[in-house]
Amino acid sequence: MTKPTQRRRIERVRVAASRVIGRDTLAAEEPLEIRVDGEQFAVTMRTPGHDFDLVAGFLVSEGIAVGADDIAAMRYCADDTPLAENTFNVIDAAIRGTGSVRAAARRRHVYTSSSCGICGLDSIEAVETATPYDLLADRTTVGEEVIGALPDRLRESQELFETTGGLHAAGIFSPDGTLEAIREDVGRHNAVDKVVGHAYSEGRLPLTGRILQVSGRASFELVQKAAMAGVPVLAAVSAPSSLAADLAERAGVTLVGFSRGATFNVYTHGDRIV
Repeated sequence: MTKPTQRRRIERVRVAASRVIGRDTLAAEEPLEIRVDGEQFAVTMRTPGHDFDLVAGFLVSEGIAVGADDIAAMRYCADDTPLAENTFNVIDAAIRGTGSVRAAARRRHVYTSSSCGICGLDSIEAVETATPYDLLADRTTVGEEVIGALPDRLRESQELFETTGGLHAAGIFSPDGTLEAIREDVGRHNAVDKVVGHAYSEGRLPLTGRILQVSGRASFELVQKAAMAGVPVLAAVSAPSSLAADLAERAGVTLVGFSRGATFNVYTHGDRIV
């Protein structure tokens, strides 16, 4: 299986001073084909590692895996070329119940880049999937000081970022600021899928009373994924988009942006921040 980082020969340049040959560690990025019941569903670019978590979280965000037993099994498999070797870049998920029907309705036919989690859907109308959870009923409250501390706590736990400087992170935190799970990836949406998939595999969905802290901006797709996992609070270190704020308002997600320690903005459902 491919490692999450790779070493590469580089030239270190000091302008008008020197050029030195050295080595640098890069975040790996490879395609992952996701199949549902043997049929191609999507292709995403990701950092190898926690791939089953990624697939599980992706299927949760698509509304295909809702119940704890909806994913019967997952396995790596080779591609369809003759005598193909297993590259660990194809995963087939066996789905129980009505998930297969939902998968057929939402099947994707082009790849998803590492920067976009909703590229390639056959229909724009299919983007906004209704969450199975009533987030407005989640009356969790979080202290201002907790929200302000989360970006640093997330950053301190980013082991791969320390060596590459090129990975996003997503972390699940309790209301008192305790880190419960973290995942890293070159794609913001992949990092969220991985941490949500981990929670799914642990039987923890919906993530009632939890905070999802992300290292980048808060896009529409991240709000969508938070809502599908039952997360009441989504906090980002950078800006949200207008569409993200609109969806958060409708879905009942508290959306926090520009979280920089002592300051942050609350865009929706601010009553949860006390």
